[in-house]
Parts: sequence; structure tokens; C-alpha cells
Amino acid sequence: MPATNTSGRRKTAVARIYLSAGNGAITVNGKDYTVYFPTLPLQYIVNQAALVAGVTGQYDVKVNVAGGGVKGQAEAVRLAIAKAIVELDAEKKPALRAKGIMTRDDRMVERKKPGRKKARKRFQFSKR
Repeated sequence: MPATNTSGRRKTAVARIYLSAGNGAITVNGKDYTVYFPTLPLQYIVNQAALVAGVTGQYDVKVNVAGGGVKGQAEAVRLAIAKAIVELDAEKKPALRAKGIMTRDDRMVERKKPGRKKARKRFQFSKR
């Protein structure tokens, strides 16, 4: 089986993955995913697509991820893996969609406005 490549995005993070038949090894930017994502919740997010689709341990995943923070990167990797699984087996899509894994979360940070402290927060006003 040739490698299937897809991409996933979340906030400003972009993950490009290469999924091929193997024994379940996930490599992120040249490191094992447990080293790159040290906390258990982030590791669960990365594995979630394979767990829901029931293909844990069947594919090796090589990931290049850039931008954003670690949570956004983990969610970008999850989306990319889900898209690759669906590309190989379309019957897995309803289960992934039911868990909300196939949907790209398009929420972004709102820009800072001029004359304000942050995007919506104002400076303190005193009438004295």
C-alpha cells in the first residue's frame, strides 16, 4: 500500500501526515508522539481518530506539524489522520463524523482592535 498523505488544520497549526500500513508508530517532526506531546490528554487527542475508527495499530503515521500551540497541533494531527482513514475506507466516516472528528474547527483568535486593551476588553474608565 502506498502512503496516503493529507493535511489537517486548527487555529494556526497545520499538520501534514503520511499514513502507510504498519504497526501503529506515530512520528511527529522526527520524534515519537509521546515525546512531542508529553501529556496524556494530548496523546489521546492524537490517537482519537484511530480509536473511533477501530484501526489502532494498523497504520504508521509520519507527521510534519508547524504553527500554533501544542493543543492546536494535536487537533490538527487528529483531523489529518481522520481524513486519511476516510480516504482509505469511506465506511469509517459516519463513526468519525458522529464524534465530531471530521469537522474542521474554524474558530480563530479575534484580532486586537486599536484603542482597546485586547480584542474586546477596554481600558479602565474613571469619571473623576
